[in-house]
Amino acid sequence: MSDPQIPPGGNRRSVLSLGVNSKSVLYAAYMPFLKGGGIFLPTNRSYHLGDEVFLLLQLMDDPAKLPIQGTVAWVTPADAQGGKQQGIGLRFGDDDSSKSARARIEQVIGSYLGSSRQTHTL
Repeated sequence: MSDPQIPPGGNRRSVLSLGVNSKSVLYAAYMPFLKGGGIFLPTNRSYHLGDEVFLLLQLMDDPAKLPIQGTVAWVTPADAQGGKQQGIGLRFGDDDSSKSARARIEQVIGSYLGSSRQTHTL
C-alpha cells in the first residue's frame, strides 16, 4: 500500500504551522539568501532536500496566517555542531501568496535585514 504523504516523484508533502512572537525570532528564522526567500522551521521530523511543505505562518499579534508553499532547501540535523536547533529551511515558492509572505516578513524585520546578529542558519 502506498503512503499518501509521498507523491509519485518520491518527495513527501506535509503541512506545518509556525507562530513567531517577536521581530528578533523572525529575523533569526528568515533566510533572505535563498532565491525567493525562505524561513527556518524548528522540527524534530525527518525531511529531505526537495520535500514539499505547505506552511501557515503567523506573525506576532496578527491573527491572519500567511500561506506559504515551498520546498526544503536546508536541513539542520539533531546532532548539528555549534548547538544549532534541529529543523529545516523552507525555500518559498514562486506563487503570489509566498511572494506576499516574503514582502510582509521583510516589512516586519525592516532594519534587522543585513544585521550581523546570529541566526538559525548562517
